[in-house]
Amino acid sequence: MKRGKLRVLLGAAPGVGKTFEMLEEGRRLSAEGRDVVIGFVETHGRAATAAQAEGLELVARSQVSYRGVELPELDVDAVVARHPDVALVDELAHTNAPGSPNDKRWQDVELILDAGIDVITTVNVQHIESLNGVVAQITGVVQRETIPDAVVRGADQIELVDLAPQSLRDRLSGGLVYPAERIDAALSNYFRLGNLTALRELALLWLADEVDSALRSYRAEHGIDGTWQARERVVVALTGGEEGETLIRRGARIAARSAGGQLLAVHVAGQDGLRGGDPGALAEQRALVESLGGTYHQVIGDDIPRSLVDFARSVDATQLVMGTSRRGRLAAALTGPGIATTVIRESGDIDVHMVTHAAAAGKNLLPRISGGALSVKRRLLGFAVALIGGPLLTWLLVVTRSAETITTDVLAYQLLVVIVALVGGIWPAVFAAVMSGLSLNYFFVEPYRTVSIADPRNAWALGLYVVIAVLVSFIVDRAARAARAARRLSAESELLATVAGSVLRGESALPAMVSRTRESLGLAGVRLVSADGQVLATDGEPVRDGRYEAVPVGWVSGGGPRATLELHGHTLDASERRLVDAIVAQLAAALEHTDLTETAREAGVLAETDQVRSALLSAVSHDLRRPLAAAVASIGGIRAAGPGLSAADRDELLATADESLATLSALVTDLLDVSRVQAGVLAVSLTAVDSAGVVTAALDELGAGPDAVELALDPSLPMVTADPVLLQRVLVNVLANALRHSPEDRRVRVATSHLGGTAEVRIVDHGPGIAPDRRDDMFAPFQRYGDTDNTVGLGLGLALSKGFTEGMGGTLTAEDTPGGGLTMVIALPVSAAGSEAPAGRMSQPADPEGAR
Repeated sequence: MKRGKLRVLLGAAPGVGKTFEMLEEGRRLSAEGRDVVIGFVETHGRAATAAQAEGLELVARSQVSYRGVELPELDVDAVVARHPDVALVDELAHTNAPGSPNDKRWQDVELILDAGIDVITTVNVQHIESLNGVVAQITGVVQRETIPDAVVRGADQIELVDLAPQSLRDRLSGGLVYPAERIDAALSNYFRLGNLTALRELALLWLADEVDSALRSYRAEHGIDGTWQARERVVVALTGGEEGETLIRRGARIAARSAGGQLLAVHVAGQDGLRGGDPGALAEQRALVESLGGTYHQVIGDDIPRSLVDFARSVDATQLVMGTSRRGRLAAALTGPGIATTVIRESGDIDVHMVTHAAAAGKNLLPRISGGALSVKRRLLGFAVALIGGPLLTWLLVVTRSAETITTDVLAYQLLVVIVALVGGIWPAVFAAVMSGLSLNYFFVEPYRTVSIADPRNAWALGLYVVIAVLVSFIVDRAARAARAARRLSAESELLATVAGSVLRGESALPAMVSRTRESLGLAGVRLVSADGQVLATDGEPVRDGRYEAVPVGWVSGGGPRATLELHGHTLDASERRLVDAIVAQLAAALEHTDLTETAREAGVLAETDQVRSALLSAVSHDLRRPLAAAVASIGGIRAAGPGLSAADRDELLATADESLATLSALVTDLLDVSRVQAGVLAVSLTAVDSAGVVTAALDELGAGPDAVELALDPSLPMVTADPVLLQRVLVNVLANALRHSPEDRRVRVATSHLGGTAEVRIVDHGPGIAPDRRDDMFAPFQRYGDTDNTVGLGLGLALSKGFTEGMGGTLTAEDTPGGGLTMVIALPVSAAGSEAPAGRMSQPADPEGAR
């Protein structure tokens, strides 16, 4: 019998609409004439989901008795006996009740598939076995029900039912996922925006990997060898050399340019195990790759280029990053094309990036213009041409010698002298000229086999050889000097352009400039030291013997240098000093740029301070004057009336003065506290605190009873790390705002919860709320709601609350209340010393938000 097909609807979290989508697809297939039944569906009390199930045949469930309770489960035998075309089975990762024929529902589904019935099912990403640990780390909830990856990957079709995290939270707030009593707890725990975003990314990446596997299988089945660039995959070739870190970081930047880019590093080792890089360097590079989110691979092969290309194709790489060759030109000429050249030729549609690095030949060292025009290698090559070419030419000419070929012989030796002069300069050319003259005399001038200069013409011929060699060598020498000077000027221009560009772009140029200076001048070390002795940037070896050359950088108004550039390694020549002067000018500009940036930052801080000062003066002009005037008027009235004032009037005036002075004292206290917060000198005494006790104390201070505030305190909430006095002031300020703006017929709700190492106090009101674009402003000093009510203080409550909370290592944020209003969330770290529930409070396990 032909096996049925499995179709899996994958979701990132509960409530994204998997079951709804499954039922909707069942209705569509039924409308097309397919025989569709519901094997098992769980609506979770959602009306829209239940409505989708109407009209579809529901196979009766089996009832499994467990500890006196009848539990409904999927009846596999009934579904197989009914034998529809398609069976809809919800919650693939479900664990069956003890006593069921199979432990897991996915095992039930396997039996249905074996019966030739197609199955459409649902599963959430947190139930996939390989992702279970990652999900627990993200959400703090360990899922007990898991399903092997192979079961899901073995499906004929996998579809992602996707919903944006904020849309899911909105759906949850609207009561479309959980009942009202579970909404607040869900929003503050499992359904946090960060959690949902991470779970969504996890689902997308898992599905993308599954799509990659399917794509590779399709290409293998159809014999397609080319790379399909569905995703950016960057392979970095490592040799174990010092250039590895540079290549890895360059590859990581390339991979990061596209969403979902992958970084893979590969090292090719020989089959005999003898060829390989430094094991320590490879271990460090592997750690770097993994820290950047990439993977490290090692392949075995004697043909390095072929092994690299084969690996790149096997992983569908789109880009291959390699370092430039460390071989010189002579080695390349003698050994043929290198690894990089072969890889480029065989890479096909894979882009190959050749990255320069410090270990490559040449480095960043400036070409030197001192010494001979031609290098020692070139002069040695000239001697080699003379020593090898001379005997070969002589042998050829002797073999073809005749009386009429003397002219050809002379010209052939003269050509050899010119070639040697072009290659090696004057001394190899003079050597070649002398040897050519002697060889011509010995082998081609009678009497043969003797060296005779009896004939003056032979002496002239030898002299002409030497003169020609000198003249050609002179021209070659001048051309070589000019070429080297041009290369030096080009390198200097590139260096200065790089340095100037760093300054103009506002980058942190000092370390880069110091490093490039050391490399370009070939120094052992370079250090930039400020006038007060602070090391601003350094590169290379430190000064060990105290011998270095100091170059002043910039000047301050007092006449001294702003900084000093210390150079050590070798004595600089005139051209290098000229270049150092130009670099010093750019360093001075960079230092000035840094000073101007710091000045601008300080000016911004002063501007903000002036703004706060202006707001303070504006607030003081009214808010402090009003209670002060009331107190003065009350006391003055008592003094003016004298003994004739009645006791009732005296008590009323004293009460007014007392209330006004208390208000004045609270305002002054708030002003002092906000100044301490802004100055960063807030005194905080952290200890393990029972947040429930502080909530109760804050309510007592406000005089708020059960008719105004509803408490939903988590009995298992551990102690938090906080300052009890500051925490009470935070709660009083936030609760006072909530009570002020919440409607009279709706109570403010105070709920506590914890997830991982963070505890939360949520203060929920059902007032008008605050627009998201104004929530940052509400925490600024001297801000009142609407900036119109001058009877509620200076507008420092939330600013102080936020400062106090952050001073205790926590956060104070605002969220929308489901159904309208504002929810203030005070998050504080759980105390390590009091991780258990405080004594006197009954502890019970929290209900994890692990619903399917």
